[in-house]
Amino acid sequence: MKNIINREIPEFVEGYGKVIPFAGAFTTLPDMQRQAPKVKTIKPHQSKLVASLERVFKDIPVQNGMTLSFHHHFRNGDGVVNMVLETAAKLGIKDLKIALSSIFPVHAPLVEHIKNGVVTALDTNYMSGPVAQAVSLGILAKPVVLRTHGGRARAIECGQLKIDVAFIAAPAADEYGNINGVQGTAACGSLGYAFPDAQYAEHVVAITDCIFEYPLAPVSIPQTRVDYVVKVDSVGDPKGIVSGTTRITKDPVGLKIADTAARVIQAAGLIKDGFSFQTGAGGASLATAHFVRQMMEQQDVTGSFALGGITGYMVEMLEKGLFKKLMDVQGFDLEAVQSIGLNPNHLEIGADYYASPFNSGCTVNMLDTVILGATEIDTNFNVNVVTGSDGVIMGGSGGHADAAAGAQVTIVVANLLRGRLPIIVDQVLTVTTPGETIDVLVTERGVAVNPRRDDLKAQLKAAGLPVKEISDLKALAEQISGAPEALTTGNNIVAVVEYRDGTIIDVVRQVEA
Repeated sequence: MKNIINREIPEFVEGYGKVIPFAGAFTTLPDMQRQAPKVKTIKPHQSKLVASLERVFKDIPVQNGMTLSFHHHFRNGDGVVNMVLETAAKLGIKDLKIALSSIFPVHAPLVEHIKNGVVTALDTNYMSGPVAQAVSLGILAKPVVLRTHGGRARAIECGQLKIDVAFIAAPAADEYGNINGVQGTAACGSLGYAFPDAQYAEHVVAITDCIFEYPLAPVSIPQTRVDYVVKVDSVGDPKGIVSGTTRITKDPVGLKIADTAARVIQAAGLIKDGFSFQTGAGGASLATAHFVRQMMEQQDVTGSFALGGITGYMVEMLEKGLFKKLMDVQGFDLEAVQSIGLNPNHLEIGADYYASPFNSGCTVNMLDTVILGATEIDTNFNVNVVTGSDGVIMGGSGGHADAAAGAQVTIVVANLLRGRLPIIVDQVLTVTTPGETIDVLVTERGVAVNPRRDDLKAQLKAAGLPVKEISDLKALAEQISGAPEALTTGNNIVAVVEYRDGTIIDVVRQVEA
């Protein structure tokens, strides 16, 4: 069958189940109850401290076929996932589903655990590195479920992603299970992506390398939701939080694109008191904040909040009074990690609060504008941030589709050519974010506006911005580099791409080795 954006979707996917096709960004409405774990009790003065992970596995007990969850706030510096899976392998546990909010190169040992049958299913919002490459080549019998950050929170809350044991890397903990991410030798900042896991998992294990005196303060996840506390040598390396994709670009072309994107925001009339803003993790997206800052300073504008993954640049804007609040679901660098522990106006929020579509209002709904990246975009403004030009998985939605749906003006920034290939195509290889939620594409050669937004197109033209049809930008790119050859993939489905509401927007098929 075909979903509403004309993507071929099977009615049933082996290892996933019956498919509900994507029907539009705001079409599918909830028809379910929130789920809840079993009620527990603990006797007075009963200790939660456990001597080892092996002991925890036996006490729970962790069994074949369970779902174990993890957060990714350490990004490529995480030490907990590999540690837990090594314990599972040592104890002979098999057939585990790993629900890790994002997978990075540091998680390469997962490949061997898959080959050995310890892990047979993955559920994540983003994946890169050796695991993503192995999945693209068909290492798993079951397709990976790729969700959005808000979609993962929704799936956990609604019982579609049922977690047996949540293992939470906790930079700071006390003996009774209060934890935070802002203290300890491995502080990572916000623990927002672990909030739904802690709230809804059947068992919650805090893994820490710093035990503080009871009661810990501040508390991100409280003792009431933590069953076990395990002290280990190291939960991770905060230096791995920072990556090349979380730095402002210095490339002249990228800076030109960022400058134009800021001018689009200004032309749309959004640079005014109360302005709210989010950038993606790409270099050009982050650079846009620099030019937005200049405009805010020139016009003496004070914004209400900046949202999402927070960087040191956003922290500086908060400290300069350009924004009243930062709402932080993930720290992107060590300046952000330090700030959230010190500044009361730097707020820690959970993934559901940030972006779940099935509640009484998530924060992305309050955004004026968001700046996002793209691997490719098609002439219907559908965006791909899952697969590269070779068909290999190299990312995922994260908060891309969530923020695009919520913001008043959604802007995609991208070079017209990437690796000598046009970024604009007739049909993207994998749809991550539907075109109906994308308003503007900004390239170094011009700006394209979604036909749904004639009002915005008129504003940008009146401001003298280089507005062009997206088809004309595509033709220009092909004049420079030629039209790319269509990629041929196999029939085997290696991943299903869920939209934030749980419907299937696309599938990823296996590539040749």
